[in-house]
Amino acid sequence: MRSHLAGKSLVWVALVLLFAVAAEAKRGWEFLGEMNVTDRADHDILIVTGARGTFRSIKLMVHDRNVQFHDMKIHFANGGTQEVALRRVIPAGGESRPINIRGRDRVIQSIEFRYDAQSLFGKSARVAVWGLN
Repeated sequence: MRSHLAGKSLVWVALVLLFAVAAEAKRGWEFLGEMNVTDRADHDILIVTGARGTFRSIKLMVHDRNVQFHDMKIHFANGGTQEVALRRVIPAGGESRPINIRGRDRVIQSIEFRYDAQSLFGKSARVAVWGLN
């Protein structure tokens, strides 16, 4: 019985993600990646492939649990970095403001996050990163 319910939950999550991807794509935003955030760590790195092209803005969307972001560092393929102070809690179901990317060579290689997950007992939040060309 539990595996049947878990299967339905997995299908439901996949459908919600599919609709979110379709809705953001209509607005010009491209899905760059997703990571699970737990209270067991205080930082993560999301790898973004250069094949995705250049971006002028990114934004974060949080699912399942609140996440308090401190800052992030965007690493570019040309070796440059951009530090961004976020200093805010993004609630489950919420998103950050669009974060403008400075410079000319905006091919994102990775994004390093520092945060405090507001989850208990190992439950995780999902953080999706979107880029605007």
